[in-house]
Amino acid sequence: MTSASTAQSADQAGPDPTAGAPAEGSSPAPGGGVPGIVRRRLATVEARLDGRSWLATGVIVAIAAILRFVGLSHPPGKIFDEIYYAREGWALVDKGVEWNYQDNGPSYVVHPPLGKWLIGLGEWAFGYSDAEQGISAPGHLMTTAPEFGWRFSAAVVGTLSVLMLVRIGRRMFRSTALGCAAGLLLALDGFHLVLSRTALLDIFLLFFVLATFGALVLDRDARRRRWARALEAGLDPGRPGRAGRPAGGWRTWPWWRLAAGVLFGGACAVKWSALYFLPVFALLVILWEVGVRRSAGARRPWRDTLLDELPWLVLAGVLMVVTYVATWSGWLLGDDGYYRLAERYPNAPLSDTPVIGALHNLVEYHKAAYGFHRTLDEGHKYQSWPWQWLLLGRPVAFYWSGNGACGAPSCASEVLLLGTPLLWWSFLPALVALTWLGLARRDWRAGAILLVVAAGLLPWFWFALDGRTMFSFYTAPVLPFLVLAVVYVLGAIVTPAGPPGGGTVAPLDAGQDRRLVGGVIAGAYVLLVALCFAYFHPIFVGKLLPYAEWSARMWLDGRWI
Repeated sequence: MTSASTAQSADQAGPDPTAGAPAEGSSPAPGGGVPGIVRRRLATVEARLDGRSWLATGVIVAIAAILRFVGLSHPPGKIFDEIYYAREGWALVDKGVEWNYQDNGPSYVVHPPLGKWLIGLGEWAFGYSDAEQGISAPGHLMTTAPEFGWRFSAAVVGTLSVLMLVRIGRRMFRSTALGCAAGLLLALDGFHLVLSRTALLDIFLLFFVLATFGALVLDRDARRRRWARALEAGLDPGRPGRAGRPAGGWRTWPWWRLAAGVLFGGACAVKWSALYFLPVFALLVILWEVGVRRSAGARRPWRDTLLDELPWLVLAGVLMVVTYVATWSGWLLGDDGYYRLAERYPNAPLSDTPVIGALHNLVEYHKAAYGFHRTLDEGHKYQSWPWQWLLLGRPVAFYWSGNGACGAPSCASEVLLLGTPLLWWSFLPALVALTWLGLARRDWRAGAILLVVAAGLLPWFWFALDGRTMFSFYTAPVLPFLVLAVVYVLGAIVTPAGPPGGGTVAPLDAGQDRRLVGGVIAGAYVLLVALCFAYFHPIFVGKLLPYAEWSARMWLDGRWI
């Protein structure tokens, strides 16, 4: 497929139901042209820097940025778990390790440092203040309200995640409109907005998981381009051994897959729960490689995939581990970290050599932190169970105050970690529809979305059997994929489906009518989500409201209070 034709397909208004389906017995003749069905199976989207798609992307990202940065310093003070992560972020910048300034000693923490390093970067740039621990530090770039400093990185990463979802959606769905719809829905989600305006770790976990998936999608496209070019050049995939595979060389290395290893190491360095996605990401790489070889007509796609790709997966895993350990550099290179020295912590014995001893003690630290997580069953007012999360059964109140003048006898100001209700209550129906459409269309995109969602949600159902304390913000890393599920269904409503062979199933006029009606339905849905978001926006950002107006937004018989 030429770059012109792929660029044109990228701006079509809906998912291609045949993408990724196996080739039906077609293989190219040696030295001859590539059959059209094979070209269609190997087609990828050339995500060129064309003006229209990037202009539309810029508009969506601007909306996200305005919503996340305006009034970022409100509410004042540390809200919810900012009391931990804002302090630990500053300590990492100041000391290289988490530190208790009151006791003048290292703090014991149970999450890896990368998310807190990122929070600390905003504090380094814009200043940090903590009266309780006697800290007042000006910013290196400019001094602002301290809340802006510790929330800045979350707002940046939240905005960038909207940008990534637009581009990932555009590449997957071959539609700028659907990619922008995905980004806009994420930008207008209250759950994502609150996490983007709060110094917690979960928005960083979301970012790195989504970035890893995006890199794997780019890797899929790059590998398909490699095979398509080899077939155009006369490759006969039916030949045994290396003669039936594209030529190698460092230029053909799976660079995006290796980048995914680094990014996933970053995800694990924010929270260990990222590991739940690892088997699914590895499985997707294998399935996509088998699919491209089968589409090209390879004789043994499974055997060849395992022989050729497992070493690259192992290398990506090594990069993941190296990246993870590198984020502990402040702890490893100094002597002040908790569990760092054996004479201070007898349960973490120091070996004779400094490097081995430091790594050994780091392992001991991880064992202790894992024990904490495994036995975390203490009750909490805002804890919830996994089956409640997508139904918004028990959101988390980050901040509440009844002080201030609002023109009414009593007032209320709240920051509630609540998803935009209309959007979130669409997730379960969308997943059901996605399953049916994916099976009917044999579509790799539906399978990929469903697998990632399952990886991010199902483990928590298992932990619920042990009564583990859990919160709704554990859904954060799967949120973009839930949005992709909704957008996939919107795309199916807009676009008439073609048969597996890629032919036309309806007259042109019928297809145009379908697109018109589907476009109206999809547009109306996005508009209703925007209106719903606007209604609940005051309780996403802590706006002071008359008590009656605040109470009117507490739905589900007060379960949101």
